[in-house]
Amino acid sequence: MNRATLFKRIAVSATVAALGMSAASAYAGNEDFGVQIEQQLKAKAEQWFGVEQALDASAAATAGAYRTAAQTAAAQMLVAKGLKAEYVTRSSAQNADQMLLWPNGQHPTHIISAVEEFSPHLIGKLRSGIDKLTPSVQRIELATGKSEIILRGLAGADGIRMTAWGTLLVAEENGSGNAYEIIDPLHVTNHTVTDRALGTIVDADGHPSNQIAKRNALPTMAWEGIGVLPNGVVIAGDELRPGAPANADGGAIFKFVPSVVYNPDRGPIADLAQSPLVAGSVYALQTSCVNNAQQFGQGCEIGLGAWIAVNATSARAEANSKGATGFYRPEDLELDPLYRDAANPGAVRFCWTNTGNEEANNYGEVVCGVDNEPLVTTFVDSSGAIKPKRTTTINRFVEGDADFNQPDNLAFQPVTGLTYVIEDHPNGDIWACLPDGADRDIKTDGCIKILSVKDSSAEPTGFFFAPDGKTAYVNIQHSDDSNMPPLDGYGTDDLIKITGFKVNRD
Repeated sequence: MNRATLFKRIAVSATVAALGMSAASAYAGNEDFGVQIEQQLKAKAEQWFGVEQALDASAAATAGAYRTAAQTAAAQMLVAKGLKAEYVTRSSAQNADQMLLWPNGQHPTHIISAVEEFSPHLIGKLRSGIDKLTPSVQRIELATGKSEIILRGLAGADGIRMTAWGTLLVAEENGSGNAYEIIDPLHVTNHTVTDRALGTIVDADGHPSNQIAKRNALPTMAWEGIGVLPNGVVIAGDELRPGAPANADGGAIFKFVPSVVYNPDRGPIADLAQSPLVAGSVYALQTSCVNNAQQFGQGCEIGLGAWIAVNATSARAEANSKGATGFYRPEDLELDPLYRDAANPGAVRFCWTNTGNEEANNYGEVVCGVDNEPLVTTFVDSSGAIKPKRTTTINRFVEGDADFNQPDNLAFQPVTGLTYVIEDHPNGDIWACLPDGADRDIKTDGCIKILSVKDSSAEPTGFFFAPDGKTAYVNIQHSDDSNMPPLDGYGTDDLIKITGFKVNRD
């Protein structure tokens, strides 16, 4: 089924006529119309979401060290009817987070993941005798589950993406976080960042690495979600809450525009010096409620957006002082792979999660932007002055609630265009959300609960789909590992594969 047909079916099926009653008659009979809609979503889970039956409730809370060596994957994840959970490995490095298939999604041999260890420290010695620091990037062989460490010594590695030029981009989720680029990651083992400020990186024998480079042209911030366009443009968010530091507006969304735009027809690069990430300019998103004018102050988190120039090394501070829009902890950010605009082939849609704080009844949200001209940031007005150009439209797509809250990761399901949203808390759930259909609003047409972590000491993270949309992968992070032995001097996490998703629903 193509996307237009799916939208049409969603719009028709969700009408009052499909329910067999009007809103007035529903309320006259003391029935809540919104509840009726929620029931319809669950009743048609297979038709609209590709699972036989949605979850009615989250997994029950557990106490103590829940994770054991004897557990099955089904004991770790509560899954919707028709889905199946199985382990890829139980020896993924502890705190593994975002991940991807390598060397491609169609014929992968490995999963490569970032390891969110915020305090890199010594855990032993490598065979060469140099210090062995905590893991930062690992590769896991799909055939065997064997885990090997590519890079050590980062502080809170989280976001990780494959580029169109054949490299890996990995970045740190902390206030002084930086981005690093890796070439040929299947043949890089135990390289180490020995000085984060200087970007000093050595191989397993202590010699300077020529396969990993710090990308100083990209902004310094708390990285998580990353959108890498084929031309080298990078869009990413700073995971910062409002008021930290005092009077700060929250985390901004940044865009990097390379000095030399990459032509994806060139194929993979042979040397890191050929990467478009070597040099470029950084901008922070500033939305406005008025046309073609920068607006300071609060109240305009959605609207027309322009990109304000900032310095890469002081991106966070300059974004705040120059009036960039602040959000509540922007976390994962993904490009919508199915977005197309026939009138503007260069336009891109990107969505990200603002986690919020459920304890303050701020339940978080998913916000989406459409940048019609990713390479353009300025225009010349009638007086000849160069001003920021409002190329981007920002709107909310999902709003959280008391059950569906603190979104962290998100993933677009290939083929269907469904958006999967992953919660950032223990016993965290994973929700599937419909695209916006032909109705009047511009938000998802509805969400249902699909998966739930059973371990109350753990949370789901790194969720993503294989290209066919039928298989997903998720890390079970932060579990109490009292019952589990360490591996090579470091704790472990479980990496789970979920199968059974249906994508052909004619």
